[in-house]
Amino acid sequence: MKVLVVGGNFAGSTAAMEIKRKLGKSVDVTLIDRNPDFIYVPSLIWVPIGRREVDDIMVPREKVLAKKGVKFVLDTAVKVDTEAQVVHTEKGKYDYDHLIIATGPKVRFDVVPGLKEHTMYIGTPVGAMQTREKLEEFKRNPGPIVIGATQGAGCMGAAYEFLFNLEKWLRDQKIRKKVDLHWITPEPYLGHFGIDGMPLGEAMLKKFMDLFNITYHTNVGVEEITAEKVVLSNGSEIESRFKMLMPPFTGVDFIENSPGLNCPANQFIPTLPSYRHETLTNVWAAGLAVNVAPTFEQGEVPFGVPKTGYPSDVTGKVVAHNVINTIKGIDKMEEKPWGEIPGLCVMDAGEKEVIILSNSLFKPRVFALMIPNVIFDFFKVFLEKYFMWKLKRGLSYLP
Repeated sequence: MKVLVVGGNFAGSTAAMEIKRKLGKSVDVTLIDRNPDFIYVPSLIWVPIGRREVDDIMVPREKVLAKKGVKFVLDTAVKVDTEAQVVHTEKGKYDYDHLIIATGPKVRFDVVPGLKEHTMYIGTPVGAMQTREKLEEFKRNPGPIVIGATQGAGCMGAAYEFLFNLEKWLRDQKIRKKVDLHWITPEPYLGHFGIDGMPLGEAMLKKFMDLFNITYHTNVGVEEITAEKVVLSNGSEIESRFKMLMPPFTGVDFIENSPGLNCPANQFIPTLPSYRHETLTNVWAAGLAVNVAPTFEQGEVPFGVPKTGYPSDVTGKVVAHNVINTIKGIDKMEEKPWGEIPGLCVMDAGEKEVIILSNSLFKPRVFALMIPNVIFDFFKVFLEKYFMWKLKRGLSYLP
């Protein structure tokens, strides 16, 4: 029995190692990824300000996977022929009995004119390092800054974190008084996060904005970006010498090149609550590759739902469980719709933090809490250390 996993960060590696751990020699598990290293993506927010180096949050994949009996292939998956059950890569092709797609997203830099040319992006190691270089230039000639997200974006949390970390960095560099700091977001109110908000979330973030003297603009999209300014959908313009905006995500080229996957326009995989493809019984998706529709009512400016590390890890485990059951001939599937996954997130606020807990990501919820910790970002650092420890040892079965 051959299980092929395309994509190897949180969701893909978890699924691959769990299947191999539980089925052993009865299954051949291969993982394909174009990058040789795991990246602990949540800590990329610290790379631009020098609190972390990229090497601090990277773990070589091949060594970890080999210890767990998973074959690692360093290659780029190009497309899948779902009828022939073959994945084509730049260097070869691989057949499968079960295919797990955990490819993550592609960033849509084309959503706004000037976004790619004049705006930084912190969601990749390369982008985070480029942002650091830009900030070093900015120090010598400070001015207005715009941080936030464009229309269609779903990853507002990381942008909020970068905003507050950048504000502290400006104070540490003794240039805060020279900088007008602006936050822009398509959210109808602060702290919506693409999950219809949390109790007291809006009030808490308003206090943070007032405390740090940040001007915020909600319910806005972006019309155009130039080297000197950001033009908003409401007609206003903000002068800016530095910009970091989170764009929308779409499915990767591998999915777009594979018409047999029958994906919607956003090129994410349509799945059942078991994360099995809606029509292809031996194709599965986990992590950011899963199509997740917003459950909240869209306002004037559209935006998406967040797809963070914890749900990716959870969906990887659910997929592993269901693939194992299928191989064993067990019909019962574990179901965990994305919106019913518990909310577990620590939002860093510049060596401060807000702990976000809920029984489910989407409403209705039984409980939901936002707990500020203004002393130190202990839990954010703890989660990083825990996941890095877990990744290095391949302990996929741990929470």
